[in-house]
Amino acid sequence: MTREYNPVSLRIIFFGTPDFAVPTLEALARAHDVALVVAQPDKPAGRGLQVRSPAVANKARELGLRLAQPAKVRDVLAEVEAAAAEAGIVVAYGKILPASVLKIPKRGFFNVHASILPKYRGAAPIQRAIENGETETGITIMRVDEELDHGPILSVVRTPIGPDERASQLSTRLARMGSDAMLSTLAGIDEVIETPQDHSRATLAPKIEKAEGEIRWTDAASTIYNKFRAFDPWPGIFRNDLKLVEIAPASGTGAPGTILSIDADGVVVATAGGAIKLLVVQRAGKSRQRASDFARGAGWRLGARLE
Repeated sequence: MTREYNPVSLRIIFFGTPDFAVPTLEALARAHDVALVVAQPDKPAGRGLQVRSPAVANKARELGLRLAQPAKVRDVLAEVEAAAAEAGIVVAYGKILPASVLKIPKRGFFNVHASILPKYRGAAPIQRAIENGETETGITIMRVDEELDHGPILSVVRTPIGPDERASQLSTRLARMGSDAMLSTLAGIDEVIETPQDHSRATLAPKIEKAEGEIRWTDAASTIYNKFRAFDPWPGIFRNDLKLVEIAPASGTGAPGTILSIDADGVVVATAGGAIKLLVVQRAGKSRQRASDFARGAGWRLGARLE
């Protein structure tokens, strides 16, 4: 069933940067007057370190919207004031907005956050939820204040996390849910009840660091598999200089790191709790290989212990 939204249009300023924020920007541009889009500056990316624009900047240009990409938020203060917006929307902008900005829109700022607050406040709520083995997450629409994901809640939409769902897949789903939730919230903004968060139950979801992708065979199989799902597409998981590009849960027991089987489908390795099957692997600086082919070339044998 198609949801009906209030036809009243609000003048809005939008702060966002990555792909996750794009569906909300597109939805707002259809239903409201987006006076200004603010995104992070272009940055070098990829192997060639070519300068690239963030997804929100590209979408703003495509939609013909006014765009600013300040190095510091205070550098865009004058443009935000000049926009004379009724409301501000923030979706994964990447920086905490100061009070000098938050106070400008008449109705304040509202945020699309990819968790059920107060759990998983911070930069990586999707990855941390999967890493911790959560089976449910959602979208929270909240009022922005000066603290990290701290403001009162306007609405929550919940969704299960599939047992094999990866961060990249879940992010796509939540981005669409977030855009719908924001439109719905703005449609009833005059009637919505804001509920303060229970700050005593807050948990944090800090930014992912590349080194966190290192796994140990002494980890449980479920821990390794959750980390694999959480860190897709970046930084992935690896052991020493071997990246585990594709893995799957497997049955079997043995001393951690023991090769339990090698066949055309892959290589089963014991962990401290259960086992995982290596399907596709990649040595640093080399091409991806089927794990069975890599095992032959590396001289892996049944019963051997991997470091």
